[in-house]
Amino acid sequence: MLTGIGTVLEDDPRLDVRLVDTPRQPHLVVVDSRLETPLDAKLFIPGRQLYIYAAVVDEAKKAALEARGATVIHCPGPGGKVDLAAMLQNLATREINELHVEAGHKLNGSLVREGLVDEFLVYLAPKLLGAGRGMVNIGPLSELTQAVPLTYRETSLVGPDLRILARIPGRDSF
Repeated sequence: MLTGIGTVLEDDPRLDVRLVDTPRQPHLVVVDSRLETPLDAKLFIPGRQLYIYAAVVDEAKKAALEARGATVIHCPGPGGKVDLAAMLQNLATREINELHVEAGHKLNGSLVREGLVDEFLVYLAPKLLGAGRGMVNIGPLSELTQAVPLTYRETSLVGPDLRILARIPGRDSF
């Protein structure tokens, strides 16, 4: 499971499995460019592997996060941000080859713009909530050819919600 620091700071999520028995919790990856993860965040779950990728590392904060059980990885990229492609390569060396993203529109947009997404799994509830926020921040398009094409692979109902599985053509291998 991957999320960004914005989600951690705004929602303080656990991002764990709660409604069914499971022998282990999924690993969690946090993209945290400036190492802002609070030491009392709910995402610290004993026995769960937590990776925090940062572009700027304060050694005292790193030590405090690692004392809570996190693994902090320095992965600087342009503009003081985490190098997302390098992060995915590092995760692959840790035998993490599938990653589910539960993040906000900024991190989602960065992953899409950098060509690092192969599939979308979207749940759509039958509720209109107002303007809200977009799913991905990829900027305004000046022409339709700049759109990210999708191929629907599966749709199904999960209770009252619509589950949509869509792939980006040509992203079968990285």
